[in-house]
Parts: sequence; C-alpha cells; structure tokens
Amino acid sequence: MSHLLKPASAAVDPLEQLFAKANNDLNFVQQKLEAEFKGSQAGQVDPFKLQQRIERIQHELPLVEDECRKLIAAKQVLIDKTKKTLVANRATISQLQEHVGVTLCSNEYDVAYSSFMKVLTEWNDRQLQSDDRDYYPADEDFQKLLSSIV
Repeated sequence: MSHLLKPASAAVDPLEQLFAKANNDLNFVQQKLEAEFKGSQAGQVDPFKLQQRIERIQHELPLVEDECRKLIAAKQVLIDKTKKTLVANRATISQLQEHVGVTLCSNEYDVAYSSFMKVLTEWNDRQLQSDDRDYYPADEDFQKLLSSIV
C-alpha cells in the first residue's frame, strides 16, 4: 500500500511547488502594483483614506452637534442666572446709593449696563427666532449660532 502513496506524493510535490511559486508571484505583483499606485498618487490624496475619513467625520458629526446643543443650553442657563444676579445686584447698589445720598447714574448713561442689556436683547431675540422654527435650528442657523458663540 505504501508503494501507492509514493506516486501520489510525487505528483503532489510539484503541484505544491507550483502553487507556492504562483503565490510568491502574486505577492510580488501586488507589491509592484501598490508601489506603482503610490508613485502615481504622489502628492495626491489617497481616495480610499479620504473616504474613510469622510465616513468617520459623518459618524462623529451628530455627536459633536449634540455636545454643541448641550453647551448652548448650558450657556442659556448661565446667562439666565447671570442676568438675574446682575440685575439684583444693580438694584441693590441703586438702593444703597439712594440711601447714602449719592447721585444715581441713569440707565442711558451707564455704558456697562447698556452694553449688558444690548447683549441680552440680542441673545433673547436669537433664542426667540430659534424657538419659532423648532427647538433645533436649521443647520446653517446652527453654524451661525456656533460661530457667534465662539
């Protein structure tokens, strides 16, 4: 029986060598093609890597937008608290000035107060505009809002 295996083994060995040589040849061709592609793409962007980057950004964009919306909401809370505190402090200072007999500065001539009220008015107007359209502003409005915040 072993004499039957020898001819089969002898027939398989050259076939294995042929497959190994074909595999080596294919690896060589693959390396040459990759080198040629990289050479032809020198100074240019790899479209595959660019596509991967676009897909990654598309995946991350909703997360970034969600974080920005949370920041805008937190900013609104901060503005509301600051407004409440500053207006209360201004009223207290005005009462103290009246009590001491110091002349009061009217709101028209108080530059800091006027500027503060202008910023609050602009912010409130912007919030009302976004509330009219929906809770979430349109993409271009969202981009404008983000750029104005920064």
